[in-house]
Amino acid sequence: MTAHPPLNTSPRRDAREPRDLGTRIEAELRERIEEAVDFACLDALVAWRRAHGLPAPVAESARDREEFARSVRAFLERLRDAIAVGLTSEQRAKLDAAAHAGGDPTERLLTVQVALAKELPDYWLRFEASRASYVGGEPVSGGERRSLLRRLLGRG
Repeated sequence: MTAHPPLNTSPRRDAREPRDLGTRIEAELRERIEEAVDFACLDALVAWRRAHGLPAPVAESARDREEFARSVRAFLERLRDAIAVGLTSEQRAKLDAAAHAGGDPTERLLTVQVALAKELPDYWLRFEASRASYVGGEPVSGGERRSLLRRLLGRG
């Protein structure tokens, strides 16, 4: 009798997806946060431009992409500060570890959001409250359905 490899019933859709369930969940969570940030930033940028009689942003414009990148970072910084209010010392330690993870500043800010989402049961309520106040305030921009933020970070 020959040994057969174990049957893989994993619902992975892509060979590049991690096999470990925890890692896959974290990757999905990160993707959801990236998409939510994209949407919030694009919504704010379009609203701000409309209010000032300016044209909508276009993906082909280097200037629009730079404006988007700046606004994403500003939104993530503001989001971090708003959501991190009232954390326990243990939660704050996890947040600090995430903040010092590798990558560029935007990557680190996204890693902080993933850590917050894993720690806080009401993360999405806090996110939405921050998004609503940001969209109503200063300009931000976002991406198309397949995450402009991912393309700017070189992952999509």
